[in-house]
Amino acid sequence: MAGQMTRFLGDTPGRILVKLIVISFVVGVVMAAFDWTPFDVLYGIRDFFVRVWEMGFSAIERFLGYFILGAAIVVPAFLLLRLLNYRK
Repeated sequence: MAGQMTRFLGDTPGRILVKLIVISFVVGVVMAAFDWTPFDVLYGIRDFFVRVWEMGFSAIERFLGYFILGAAIVVPAFLLLRLLNYRK
């Protein structure tokens, strides 16, 4: 049973508990420094999706434009590097 738990968590339960305590403390300090509450984070996520929804298809069009623009450079560079490495 303990082996399955360790495999599931990726480490021993005690070490995972310590890591979670440390990370929770650091996140709490950062949130307090910015005067954020958990509800502020949830409202921010909700507002992000509302803004994306309100922008409608122009957001998708802009995303696809950026994607195609980047792919015009990345894909040929990838293929060229693969060909050069294949020769070696």
